[in-house]
Amino acid sequence: MAQVLEFKLPDLGEGLTEAEIVRWLVSVGDVVAVDQPVVEVETAKAMVEVPCPYGGVVTARYGEEGTELPVGAPLLTVAVGASAPAGESTPAAAAPAPDPVADSAPTRPPAQDPAPSREGASGNVLVGYGTGAPVARRRRVRPPVNGARTAPSAVRDGGAAGAPGPVPGPVAVVSPLVRRLAREHGLDLRTLTGSGRDGLILRCDVERAIREGVPASGAQGATAATASTVGTASTVATAPTPAGTPTAATASTTRSGATRVPLRGVRGAVAEKLTRSRHEIPDATCWVDADATELLAARAAMNAAGGPKISLIALFARICTAALARHPELNSTVDTAAREIVLLPEVHLGFAAQTDRGLVVPVVRDAHTCSAESLSAEFARLTEAGRSGALTPRELTGGTFTLNNYGVFGVDGSTPIINHPEAAMLGIGRIAAKPWVHQGELAVRQVVQLSLTFDHRVCDGGTAGGFLRYVADCVEQPAVLLRAL
Repeated sequence: MAQVLEFKLPDLGEGLTEAEIVRWLVSVGDVVAVDQPVVEVETAKAMVEVPCPYGGVVTARYGEEGTELPVGAPLLTVAVGASAPAGESTPAAAAPAPDPVADSAPTRPPAQDPAPSREGASGNVLVGYGTGAPVARRRRVRPPVNGARTAPSAVRDGGAAGAPGPVPGPVAVVSPLVRRLAREHGLDLRTLTGSGRDGLILRCDVERAIREGVPASGAQGATAATASTVGTASTVATAPTPAGTPTAATASTTRSGATRVPLRGVRGAVAEKLTRSRHEIPDATCWVDADATELLAARAAMNAAGGPKISLIALFARICTAALARHPELNSTVDTAAREIVLLPEVHLGFAAQTDRGLVVPVVRDAHTCSAESLSAEFARLTEAGRSGALTPRELTGGTFTLNNYGVFGVDGSTPIINHPEAAMLGIGRIAAKPWVHQGELAVRQVVQLSLTFDHRVCDGGTAGGFLRYVADCVEQPAVLLRAL
């Protein structure tokens, strides 16, 4: 006899209390395997595919795409042990007949017994969530053989829904956006070679395959073949609406013609954090112009010596960690309840990155222990993950100090807003050729404006000025940094 189990939205970590349903990966009546992704949700931190710890037949879904659900709310119910035996001719016996309104209300109360006989459960634990007692081996429920639905495992690996044949093994893809892009253009990810670390398939790999006209797989291949394959995904006729563009599901138009876009997901999280920063932190900003000619020359010499290339942001990060060692007050947070300043022993360095989904701040953990070379590699990895939507909640939280390189937008200066609950942020403007007095003579030099916004509760202007002056000295004379090594 089938046992109906309820799968609730798990705690996705870092204090997240809700998530928005972006796309359902299964329908009512589908057969799902243990730990198969069943829904794609967007939290305030990242896009996540949520696996179901039960194997069986989906009997109900709760919430339409675009709906926000709190942690602990029901996602779906699964009838465990409802698969049809081999040779049975009636696939309808595999599961109860789906109710027409099953997507909005349960057909019957789910079983509440937390642990006793969940043989179809994996026992795997998400963040703050488990399925009860673990089992010795994982039992995968196979689809009924005579005309029953096919479990959509091919969909999550980039193939078309209902594509014949089993998936031979896992595909080196971690980004739901990459999977979606491949699926919408009918690409079989198993035919692609990833350019990322350990063969990881990145968004650029899928876009290149689209441009080169890699043969599509499944039913969607015919549709994709008729679309233009020139340019990136946003130029293809079957591509989704770019992130940030108001759609019918995310925006509403008033009678006067104004468009209202909900503050959700990443944009909503950024809005809340910036508002809280302005309300709670009495900030102040100081800035200085620095001659970056010698720093650029030092970077060129490093990269000319061979080996991995070192980015400019990595050099600024290395300078910042050295400056924070001299001025630890700026690597702190304020405990308002205890009225204490908490000096933090590790430097977890955040950096602002602009993506299609909005502004994100990935965090390089233990940056004070990293070399310029390792910092370059980590910045590159996190930036690519941010653009593909593959950043995890852990990679987006826990920062103690933030770098904001707004110079990439071609602007000279800015007054950054502190990333709450941190105590300071360093802003870096563009490096541009300007007239500068060098060794007593007027010369054309590469000049950058640096700005430091700091929490005036943790230090005064003397400390902030000392920090910023040390950073500027290292920029103008990179040899100064050697004293801190």
